[in-house]
Amino acid sequence: MVRFIKELKANYMASAILCVIFGLVLIIWPGTTAQIVCRMLGGVLLIYGIIQIAVYLFNRERTVLSQGMLVLGIVFAVIGAWILLKPDTIIKAVPVIIGVLIVIHGMHNIVQAVALQKDGYEKWWLAFIFGCLTVAAGGILIYNPFEAVETVVRLIGAFLVYDGGSDIWILSRVVKVKRDKERIIDAEFVDIEDAD
Repeated sequence: MVRFIKELKANYMASAILCVIFGLVLIIWPGTTAQIVCRMLGGVLLIYGIIQIAVYLFNRERTVLSQGMLVLGIVFAVIGAWILLKPDTIIKAVPVIIGVLIVIHGMHNIVQAVALQKDGYEKWWLAFIFGCLTVAAGGILIYNPFEAVETVVRLIGAFLVYDGGSDIWILSRVVKVKRDKERIIDAEFVDIEDAD
């Protein structure tokens, strides 16, 4: 179980860092043509999807969470390949696609916030707020796509930086709560052994 949590943490951390890096690139260089942005986005989504699929295939433990990540990986890979093959027809849909992906991430963050509350973490509501803000940010892209490509690129970059940053923070809280619970269980086990 400990090995699985470590693998999961590394996997989430890598995807969150990729989100932040890609978001910063979009913010700093918004003048890049829409076709190049589409190809970059398609490549990142395809690579991320392939990584998720590979993690599932090489992981011996089959859990609901790992199966969910497999489905997400397949979706990301298909969307990434589609963007790479048809960048011209996708340009207008990019804000909506990114919005949907950000909403999915936000909902995942809300689920993690609820898990933090169940585990007794006092500041679980911060993770819940981050999740709700992520869903709202994705919703803005879905329901209010902008005309200017530069505006869209900068906005997508900002949302990806926020999404990746909030993922890193929420993951650090989840891992901290799990470690604290394991320490308490270990301490109780030692107390029982000493009593015997």
